[in-house]
Amino acid sequence: MTDGVTICECFARDGLQHEPAFVPTATKVALLEGFARAGFTRVEATSYSHPERVPAFADASEVLASLGHRPGVAFKATCPNPRAVTRALADLDRGAGAGELSLLVSASESHTERNLRTTRAAQWERVAEMIRLADKRFRLIGVVSVAFGCPFEGAVDQGRVAEDVARFAELGADAVTLGDTTGVATPKTVKALFERLALAHPGLPLIAHFHNSRGAGIANAVAALDAGCRHFDSAMGGVGGHPASIGYGAGLTGNVCTEDLVDLFHAMGVRTGLDPDALAESSAACEKALGRPLHSMVARAGFARTQGETRR
Repeated sequence: MTDGVTICECFARDGLQHEPAFVPTATKVALLEGFARAGFTRVEATSYSHPERVPAFADASEVLASLGHRPGVAFKATCPNPRAVTRALADLDRGAGAGELSLLVSASESHTERNLRTTRAAQWERVAEMIRLADKRFRLIGVVSVAFGCPFEGAVDQGRVAEDVARFAELGADAVTLGDTTGVATPKTVKALFERLALAHPGLPLIAHFHNSRGAGIANAVAALDAGCRHFDSAMGGVGGHPASIGYGAGLTGNVCTEDLVDLFHAMGVRTGLDPDALAESSAACEKALGRPLHSMVARAGFARTQGETRR
């Protein structure tokens, strides 16, 4: 085995935000508990987005309260603005909050306006306020969306992405996610950016978040791995994308499939700490929850048993 990786399961947040129909709270909780049983130590559970803007997460507090505390598992919630952090703090004070918060910026002005309804400068002011409000009570994950290209502006200056990562580090973020929001990255661009940032911030965990819109998600994950990245986001069945009410992606906009990523890493001898049998159960439960077959190849073919890691 090579050294291990940590995979954050994002079905319940990034995955469900793309769904037009509300998934019942009890179903979400059951899925999240299944992810924990499968061995995920980081799970994206919900978002504190405004419930009228992203109704999929109107039950954020109820979901977190139902999960309670699970030793060794960090449940993460997305916070787009200071009001969201205030809600997260209130839940934490009630003993049912998230262990991690994602704080969002976009690498382009156009995506910032469409996704966050503000400017980049104003969003950075919000981020600074959110970090102040959080007061070190959460693990904070900075997120740079459209880090490899913007659906409205095209190519994104990698120097600007590097500046955003540096700013998150200066403000005290515990890790930074690089989001390929509409699946335009290539292994070449991934390798170059992750190597550049690893040299600039040797102690800062970088998280690879790839969407598979153009079929390159798995290849990009391997490129990030080869560049030294050891933290990845993915979603069961490859679901997800932009919120259902905001249209800026086309085709299959979802995340890299967790099942496929784990199977490949295991075959390569990369430790994930995840149990394939429990993953298969969670994969089937996610398809049942959404009432349709999803996009994982491994969900159809089965996890490989001939090489690599087959058990935790």
